[in-house]
Amino acid sequence: MTSTPARMFPADRTTPEVFLLPLPDDARRRLAVGWLLLGLLALLGSGIFSVLLVLARTPGAQSLIPWADFFHTALVVHVDLSVLVWFLAFGGMLWSLNSTLRALPLGWAALALAALGTLVMTLAPFLGAGDALMSNYIPVLQHPLFFGGLLAFAGGCTLLVLRAMSAIPPVGMWVAGAGALRFGLNAAAVSAALALIAFAWSFLLMPDFLSGKAYYELLFWGGGHVLQFTYTLLMLVAWLWLASASGVTPRVTPRVALLLFALGLMAVFATPLIYYAHELTSVGHIKLFTWLMRYGGSLATLPLSLAVLIGLLAAPRAASDERALRAALLASMLLFGIGGVIGFLIEGSNVTIPAHYHGSIVGVTLAFMGLTYYLLPRLGFGEPDRRWSHAQPWLYGGGQLLHVLGLVWSGGYGVQRKVAGAAQGLDSVERIAAMGLMGLGGLIAIIGGVVFLVVVGRALLRRPART
Repeated sequence: MTSTPARMFPADRTTPEVFLLPLPDDARRRLAVGWLLLGLLALLGSGIFSVLLVLARTPGAQSLIPWADFFHTALVVHVDLSVLVWFLAFGGMLWSLNSTLRALPLGWAALALAALGTLVMTLAPFLGAGDALMSNYIPVLQHPLFFGGLLAFAGGCTLLVLRAMSAIPPVGMWVAGAGALRFGLNAAAVSAALALIAFAWSFLLMPDFLSGKAYYELLFWGGGHVLQFTYTLLMLVAWLWLASASGVTPRVTPRVALLLFALGLMAVFATPLIYYAHELTSVGHIKLFTWLMRYGGSLATLPLSLAVLIGLLAAPRAASDERALRAALLASMLLFGIGGVIGFLIEGSNVTIPAHYHGSIVGVTLAFMGLTYYLLPRLGFGEPDRRWSHAQPWLYGGGQLLHVLGLVWSGGYGVQRKVAGAAQGLDSVERIAAMGLMGLGGLIAIIGGVVFLVVVGRALLRRPART
């Protein structure tokens, strides 16, 4: 007979001031694991494409990439896997953990359809799909195979959101920490539903004379902006959860946290007003969604981040079993904050724009990585390696910070976005140095991403011993 090993991460607390969500021990857990595996596989695929991307833009390494146009093809798949699929699959895991037992077959159908769509989108470039269009939020390859995969994934997400909104557990009259997290997850589901409505609304209003990049830019503009609220709300849930799990007491009560989640959701209800107020092709439509995200996105993020940060500063030194979670939390807050600040510095169309969204996106990713470390042993898998799970957020986050700083520096010299090779115009020492920093940071971040996948992969294959 063997004994159960000690948990790497701290045991769940149940006081009202602690933000921890109880996990189900039934079919909902298996469904959540399925969504987590889909997200991890998407990260693996995006990492493979990211190697090609960094090499294609790094001075001295560009000649190693013989396919000039493959840069854009790889960029499309990389973005869709690392953002769209990874984020929504992680949301699917959290919504499944937060659900009742109602409509479980719908949940499995959603997962199957989303997985099929992800597989098709990933394989499409190797099956002849090309002609990349770098539309914001959801870039596409103009090929029936890729569009089929994207539609299948969208169908799976639609079923996912429908179930998330129809199998909602009660928050409770007396709001505790778990209730606040449930409300935050419910708010994220509402935001995702509004994003899907916005995509459909844009499709129905699209004028016949538009095609190509202009068509897809407008098609994904409204819904893409609303999706950022979904990602942010999920990240804020992860921040509070990671804080409590790592021995930090956020300086916010559950009731105030609930109100802040509601405030973070409130801005997305301006979406129908924007569609009614301005034509789809108008400058007003474009600008209002930009302002909605720029200013509305900080309504909940700023006060909640301050509450967590104050708690971090007052918290005792992290125990060895809390260091990985706290590292992910700190790195996430740093990158997301830097990305937000850069967003207010954007002028023109240059690589300052990807610097902004890389910071913000990586902030969300780091929060999800930390929560993955916490959840794995609680979902029936092995403990993540203590040393590497602590180092990985700093490695990945540090690399991404260099990557972002290199892009901001390059943007100051007018280096254009979404180009590679000679098209970047690296005709000065300053531009070469800036993009070299970007490339170095990108390669370090790739190593950090590989470490995450290895640590998680080993934990997935290592089941804890039972008595």
